[in-house]
Amino acid sequence: MIECYKLCGEILLLDLEVKRMPNIKSAIKRTKTNETRRLRNASAKSALRTAVKQADAAVLGTDVSAAQAAYGAAQKKLDKAATKGLIHKNAAARKKSRLAKKLNALSAQA
Repeated sequence: MIECYKLCGEILLLDLEVKRMPNIKSAIKRTKTNETRRLRNASAKSALRTAVKQADAAVLGTDVSAAQAAYGAAQKKLDKAATKGLIHKNAAARKKSRLAKKLNALSAQA
């Protein structure tokens, strides 16, 4: 899609994002599945980030039981994301370790 604008007698052409579909049937199917997977991965990654942030916020609070519940939910999301290949397994382990370290410090403090 190309849009034209007339600006002071000159024509300004803006080449906006051109979405082209392939002609080959298997390539058309592949673009559809890629888009579906991209949307699913974006949703899962967003939910993962939210769970980790909630766990981090709960650990910074004073309620140990709420922090443990939030940590459990975040741990489950991290493990699932690593299993599905959404994030690397070492990244998941690192995030879980850092959250557990904060949770243990909160538990020892209480």
